[in-house]
Amino acid sequence: MTSETKLILEELKDIREDVDCIKKHIINVDMIVTDDDVESIKEAERDLKEGRTKRLV
Repeated sequence: MTSETKLILEELKDIREDVDCIKKHIINVDMIVTDDDVESIKEAERDLKEGRTKRLV
């Protein structure tokens, strides 16, 4: 293996470690529930209880 290839592989390894670290610490915005989301869920539960809607599943 040439020294240039070794250098490239080492850089790729470092990049992979950085990406793994980012993946561990990134926030998934789809998993965050806002106050508005909570209110919408409560409203949907009230509608279900009062018979204004029905479960789809």
